[in-house]
Amino acid sequence: MGRGRGTVADKVTLNVGGKRFETSRATIARAGRESMLGAMIHPDWNFSDQQGQGHGGEEYFIDRNPAYFAPLLDFLRTGELHIPPNMSEKALYREALYYGLIDSIHMTRWGRLDGNRVELATSVRGRATGDAAAIRADGHGGCCVAHGSMVHVYDWTMEELPPLSLHYNAVNDVGFLDPQRLVITTCASVDKPGRGGMASFNTRTGKMQHKFELCDSGHQVNFRAGALCSGDGHVYASCRGRSDEHGLGVWDQVTGQQLDFFCEALGDAGKLQWLSTGRLLAVSTLFPRSDRGHVSLVDFRCRSVVWSWTEQHQADKIVLDNVALEDYATICVVNQFDHIGFIDMRINGQQGQQGHVKWSHRNRPGNASNVEEKCYSKLAACGSQLFSTSNGGVNVLCGPDWVLTSQLRNKGGGGGGGEISDIAVGGDRLFVLHNEENLFDVWETPNLVNACYDDA
Repeated sequence: MGRGRGTVADKVTLNVGGKRFETSRATIARAGRESMLGAMIHPDWNFSDQQGQGHGGEEYFIDRNPAYFAPLLDFLRTGELHIPPNMSEKALYREALYYGLIDSIHMTRWGRLDGNRVELATSVRGRATGDAAAIRADGHGGCCVAHGSMVHVYDWTMEELPPLSLHYNAVNDVGFLDPQRLVITTCASVDKPGRGGMASFNTRTGKMQHKFELCDSGHQVNFRAGALCSGDGHVYASCRGRSDEHGLGVWDQVTGQQLDFFCEALGDAGKLQWLSTGRLLAVSTLFPRSDRGHVSLVDFRCRSVVWSWTEQHQADKIVLDNVALEDYATICVVNQFDHIGFIDMRINGQQGQQGHVKWSHRNRPGNASNVEEKCYSKLAACGSQLFSTSNGGVNVLCGPDWVLTSQLRNKGGGGGGGEISDIAVGGDRLFVLHNEENLFDVWETPNLVNACYDDA
């Protein structure tokens, strides 16, 4: 239990829109020094405190709606956010943003992603008409959806930010550098055949920040950019430059300056993944870009391929997607029948084990998909859990033996479902993009503390 009574000097009176709230300086200080509330009472920012005043019944006036301030003050007191039934959640978040509390609230809304305990938090309808191609997550729980020449961006409250239009250039890939910066790669436009490129945008304003240039032999060249990813302060993208030569471009995240261009027999890569522990780039070229898929690990420190795997020609098992599980030294793959397979990264495909995949048939769903269908299985990973789409749902497999432990499915509560185009994990959320009507689901793991409190 806390102290039953504070001193007069500890008391703070806040007049919010004409309604007075009394609390302690310790409660306000929990907002953090960098917040508006914390700065208001901190002596480094508060002039009256520097003069030795303001510790005995001083009143601070804040010209905001008092109805929204009450649950935010209760949040500072208890560490738990309880929103009244008749209050707009998004409006409350906007007030929290004003007071500098949004990050604190964000961290208490849900726990770490656990596929065996997740619940469908919401379903969001987009603006596309069945051609949504990709969904990507940022590190704070927001996401973006790419389709055609448009990218729609959502913050962690699922409020839509200004959409990005690429002026008829088809989007190839998209990824977040941080919640405020987005990188997009495009192929050629209708009126400018053979041209494309890559640029970063501000997610809040929708304005372009950097246009990434590519130089070959000291000369700036037109290029088409495909798959991309970021890591180690860099942006990586598969590129096709002059003479249709394939390569990997490397740029600085902050300045947009090109740092390297790596030409190797990697093909037209369709997926890139940064492996932070080994500081390696996983480069994958899979169906339909190539009938014989291959994966390489590139180390840009020595500018060489340090590991590779090539798919054996088997018409009945075509690898369609993959994800590297670095902590397990494993690359997981999925074929057109939703079979999950595993490749040991410790065995180099160039050393006699070329094409070796250990298929796990025990995880096979009841029905098989067709490789020609638009929506084939997609993979994502989070820690020791693997997520694999199948027949409109998501299978959850847990390591180290990758046993199927849960199956997630939107049963219509969000107003949708059907085939899945893509999935993404980020900010302790799982995003599932359905092909029909550009609907995506947001899955979250309930915070155990708040869940116990609510059930009491």
